[in-house]
Amino acid sequence: MSTTTVTPLTAADAETLVAAARRAADAAGVPVSITVLDAGGHLLAFRRDERAVLISGETSTAKAYTALQLNAPTADLVDLVRPDGPFHSLPTALNKPLLFIAGGVPIHRDGRLIGALGLGGGAPEQDHGFARTALQAL
Repeated sequence: MSTTTVTPLTAADAETLVAAARRAADAAGVPVSITVLDAGGHLLAFRRDERAVLISGETSTAKAYTALQLNAPTADLVDLVRPDGPFHSLPTALNKPLLFIAGGVPIHRDGRLIGALGLGGGAPEQDHGFARTALQAL
């Protein structure tokens, strides 16, 4: 049996993600909040553009948490919580900050989940795009 050690998400990785997400959002002229969580759901980095709506700090964190817990981009989960969807009751069933709006993405290294990135402040599709762009910087 082989055991492979995967390097966890580091503070330097988190700063790289924040910088890349910020560049993408700035290029589009969209003020956002950016949250990076480690594999345990702990905050590694956070940045809110002073022009971003205040709630974007909460939404970026909830999107990252949701992507981490379900190991899926939040953009892929939106239909699952519609009234006829299989996860319809999930957002209210747990006492956790789940948010099924595009903008949260899991972070993988060597095929393992090591954290998540969440963006809030733009349209959901914009937040998702900024997050995907930022992942490419790792």
